[in-house]
Amino acid sequence: MTALTVASKGNQAVTLPVLLLVHYLNGNDQNVDISIEYQDVEIVKEKTPIKLDWRDGEVLQSAASIHAKLMENKILHGQDGQAVNEWVAGGRVGNLAPTDFKSIEGPLLELDHHLTLRSYIVGYTLTAADLAVWGAIRGNKVAYAAVKKGAMINVTRWFKWIEETNDWIAPVVQSLNAHAQERKAAKSKEGASYDIALPDTDKGVVTRFPPEPSGYLHIGHAKAALLNDYFAHEMYKGTMICRFDDTNPSKEKEEFQQSIVEDLALMGIKPDKTSHTSDYFQEVYDQCVTLLKAGKAYADDTERETMQHQRFDGIASKRRDATIEENLARFEEMKKGNEAGIRWCVRAKISVDNPNKAMRDPVIYRCNPQRHHRTGEKWKVYPTYDFACPIVDSMEGITHALRTIEYRDRNPQYYWMLDALDLRKPNIWDFARMNFVRTLLSKRKLTKFVDTGLVWGWDDPRFPTIRGIRRRGMTIDALREFILKQGPSRNIVNLDWTLFWATNKKYIDPIAPRHTAVVLENAVTATVNGARVAPYTEDKPKHGKNPELGTKKVAYSPEILIDQTDAQSFIQDEEITLMNWGNAIVRKITHSLNPLHLSLITSLNLELHLQGDVKTTKQKITWLAKSGQELIPVDLVDFDFLITKDKLEEEDNVDDFLTPKTEFRTKAVADGNLAGVEEGKVVQFERKGYFRMDRAFRHGESAVAFCIPTGKVNAGK
Repeated sequence: MTALTVASKGNQAVTLPVLLLVHYLNGNDQNVDISIEYQDVEIVKEKTPIKLDWRDGEVLQSAASIHAKLMENKILHGQDGQAVNEWVAGGRVGNLAPTDFKSIEGPLLELDHHLTLRSYIVGYTLTAADLAVWGAIRGNKVAYAAVKKGAMINVTRWFKWIEETNDWIAPVVQSLNAHAQERKAAKSKEGASYDIALPDTDKGVVTRFPPEPSGYLHIGHAKAALLNDYFAHEMYKGTMICRFDDTNPSKEKEEFQQSIVEDLALMGIKPDKTSHTSDYFQEVYDQCVTLLKAGKAYADDTERETMQHQRFDGIASKRRDATIEENLARFEEMKKGNEAGIRWCVRAKISVDNPNKAMRDPVIYRCNPQRHHRTGEKWKVYPTYDFACPIVDSMEGITHALRTIEYRDRNPQYYWMLDALDLRKPNIWDFARMNFVRTLLSKRKLTKFVDTGLVWGWDDPRFPTIRGIRRRGMTIDALREFILKQGPSRNIVNLDWTLFWATNKKYIDPIAPRHTAVVLENAVTATVNGARVAPYTEDKPKHGKNPELGTKKVAYSPEILIDQTDAQSFIQDEEITLMNWGNAIVRKITHSLNPLHLSLITSLNLELHLQGDVKTTKQKITWLAKSGQELIPVDLVDFDFLITKDKLEEEDNVDDFLTPKTEFRTKAVADGNLAGVEEGKVVQFERKGYFRMDRAFRHGESAVAFCIPTGKVNAGK
């Protein structure tokens, strides 16, 4: 196995060119699978920030030698391999590594002159020369600053062109930068710091996770739940309460509540107590009456839009100075849920023009005649979360309220409620919510996607819900590790999904049985001369490194199926390796006679050469015997992000950023062993990736397998 080791603190002008070349090869050559490991150091070995362990045991410890080794792959050559090699392995990339401008000014000016009237460094398509030089400039702060300033017009034009036309490059840069950020902000048992000096822990720790049962848990909720669980059960041996914030009967369902209970259990979170805000409706109602009687709240029938404008502009409501008696009477009308009561709400009388707009007389009670899923028709008035939460926190004995940093402006409001009611005050700790690129975590927007049929449901594999990412193939162990690595940090970071799925890969790789699949579209039949006439099977390990998974039947026959893409890569008389069989020589390649598809290969003749050395062949391909087994039909399904923009701003209309096509389904056939794989199991189709079986094979119905991302950037899409 070939492995690249990168010092995440090293000189990126050295590491980034190699990373780009490796990612490009991984994404465009099915025979290449170079794993990437980051180390939290400045140098890996022998004073270099990068090291390549080649599959034959060769160890390369300099950027120049790694460039030369990678350039042996002709995919990087373009139309003029010699010219490309002069740029990549000839030293020009290395000339851009120094971090003082005087040293790189000459090479940059030479590049600027070379790029006059050119879109690419060599030829008319992207080559390794563009990738390596682009990476060297992007990784060098001095060179990058010069390019951004436009000091060299041609270089700046070319630099932007390469970045804009190859959208896979940005995630590679992000993954290199994010690794160092993740290390610093991480928090798991592998080095994350949870020593945040929570106050008063000597008096006991009681935390709470307060989900609203109006949707399914997503990955952002998972972080809040796991942090509360970690502090309560692992760090301080205290108590954790799961309290359902069921204060809005218009949105809540028993279905959502049950799904939350199940998802928490899946994540290994076991609350010591489960409660509901509705358990305390009477007590919270009484506290509202207390505020009204004390003149610290008032009833208001200002229209919603007008109220929003008044709060924003610091204008008092015309009802703000109503008498206590008037306010109590109106609250009583609200409680009845009649036509008059629906017009009113109750607002806390805090401030009209506080610089913190959360303190500008917030609404604390609303009238809603709709039936509540737990209390039925008993109540027609319901507290807002911001009013009920501090009261119930105090009543339930919560000592530490851990909540996302988006609530920070509302912390003074939280404490005002408790002071006004003379209730015990828990400690608050804010932590950063978990954001991901090209991902929505807004429950309102996710609900819209479900309701409009844009996705299949809350467990859609494109969704960031716990059920969605599990259906895609995420393991619970990996989910817990990744989230716990983010820690209780207050640093807000837009995380890249590549890091998330790379964590998952190390959990699924050791336990995923290996299978073979061939894409049906234009699949090629190859006649294997020298094979036995009669089909036969042999027992082979399901996993070369995990014998505990058992064995599988591999069928052999004189005719085999091969992917069209593999067949097109063959050269006449080339020696290739048929995985799980041995070497063969390509003796004849037959192309289509259709003038519209002359490049298509229709058949192959191979000659077995089992005495050949598999280490010497460049092409190592998967195949399927056409007889001797039942080929299993399977749909291989991959997905794209639902939105096209890394981060939607408040003013953005989500409909303007929907990805036109997000589901990609490929018809294939797999080896007969797949018939015994159950729904939910993870397998690896060799050279195609890891897949979770979303539907097991049934006679007359294809199996369906969802591609599991692995953190590898696909440079081919």
